[in-house]
Amino acid sequence: MIPLPHGRWPRRGLALVAGLLIAAAMPPWGWWPLAPFGIALWSLLLDGRTLKSRALTGVLVSWGWFLPSTLWMVRFSPAGWPFGVMLWFGSLGALTSMVRPPVGAFRHLALAGALILSEWLRWHAPFGGVPLSMLAVTQARGPLLPVARVGGSLLVSGAVAIVGAGLASLATDARRTGTVTLAMVLAVAAFGLVAPTGHAVRTIEAAAVQGGGRQQTKSFETNYWEVFQRHLRETKKITDPVDLIVWPENVINVGEFRSSPNYALVQELARSRHATVVVGVVEDLGDPTTFLNAAIAFDPDGTEVDRYDKVRRVPFGEYVPMRSLLGPLVGSMLPPRDQVPGHDPNVLKTAAGRLGTVISWEVFFGRRVRAAMHADAQLILNPTNGSSYWLSQVQTQQLAMSTLRAVESGRWLVQAAPTGFSEIIDPAGNMYGRLGITKAGVVQHEVELRDGATIAVVVGDVPALGLAALFLALAWALLPTRRRREGHYRHGRAEP
Repeated sequence: MIPLPHGRWPRRGLALVAGLLIAAAMPPWGWWPLAPFGIALWSLLLDGRTLKSRALTGVLVSWGWFLPSTLWMVRFSPAGWPFGVMLWFGSLGALTSMVRPPVGAFRHLALAGALILSEWLRWHAPFGGVPLSMLAVTQARGPLLPVARVGGSLLVSGAVAIVGAGLASLATDARRTGTVTLAMVLAVAAFGLVAPTGHAVRTIEAAAVQGGGRQQTKSFETNYWEVFQRHLRETKKITDPVDLIVWPENVINVGEFRSSPNYALVQELARSRHATVVVGVVEDLGDPTTFLNAAIAFDPDGTEVDRYDKVRRVPFGEYVPMRSLLGPLVGSMLPPRDQVPGHDPNVLKTAAGRLGTVISWEVFFGRRVRAAMHADAQLILNPTNGSSYWLSQVQTQQLAMSTLRAVESGRWLVQAAPTGFSEIIDPAGNMYGRLGITKAGVVQHEVELRDGATIAVVVGDVPALGLAALFLALAWALLPTRRRREGHYRHGRAEP
């Protein structure tokens, strides 16, 4: 067994180190092996500790995990970043540690189960979900990526946590349990390599256009006609035949799109390239309190054929939850308008195929891609806009999420951003032609239109949630007797 210090402050320091190890596994750093080691250290620090001690350990781990990996929020909300992260993520970390029993043969797996539940909660709450710095994104370039094809991104998060539990078991002389645990994860990952991915129907040539420009720009200071012209210029540089051209989110920002000069220019672009063109449009229809955010498709003859309005909005970015309550307190700091959410299925029916569309933030939610798949999407599009963010944390985490979505859906995915990153990703998670931040250019590649479903699309989050319930039930049902439990606590009264 690996000895850990008994002193209060050394253990608190190690709790922060555990969180920092998980953070370092996140994009943009991407040192993926560190995540399970951070979880293993977290679990070892909980052994034999009181409820209060476990809660404090969870708080400290969460601070080490989320404060560095959400550093981009400093420019977004200087006051909200430390308060929100320390309060919300700290509370969630405390609860995660508290439901893990201090002793017992399945105690390490119980932490894995608790982490699965906490990740599921973050995909749904608050405000419909704020899935930042999820364990799953550490595996976009890691060996557990194929697990996404079996149980989606939640099971990938679970696999990272279960590997951590296996390492903790090996460190506490429970070698058989640790070995079986690690073998179980490897078996699921290996199965993911050969699990169904659907089948190709035909191939098309797709292009994602990136107009370029500087980062950290705000809407009120942006010349949207210039942004439009940049994307038009890059598109006109395409020389090879292309079937589908994808522009980023909200590179067209007008009052009413159909009556604007942009509309006729997009029609002419589709006709001149004889290609399906999908553009990101923000419309202001005269109401100063609302706006629309849509992806609109034009067929090769210039006809507008379909439209999808974004459903999953960014809280405090595209709308303000509890505006009536917060407005009187911090009104000048809040976005002045709310996006009106869409309701239609997120598939654009075009000459190029059935294009499942998740706009920007929506790619972080597996249920939005599954909704497109249930509407028979053959290709996934992710038009996005990260030009207002500081650093590259949001963009790299989104690229990781796009990779997970391609694998779990069994579909090619085309991501287009105005200032980076634009990319085309295949169902195995391979990337083609990534364009860096601030760069202008076009990513073009032959992609498959595919039918059929992966296991992950059919079963959703059920496998991961089932494992979480099983681990926690076993851990609490098979606790040692009171006498043995008291023996464990005799050396564990000190705070971490």
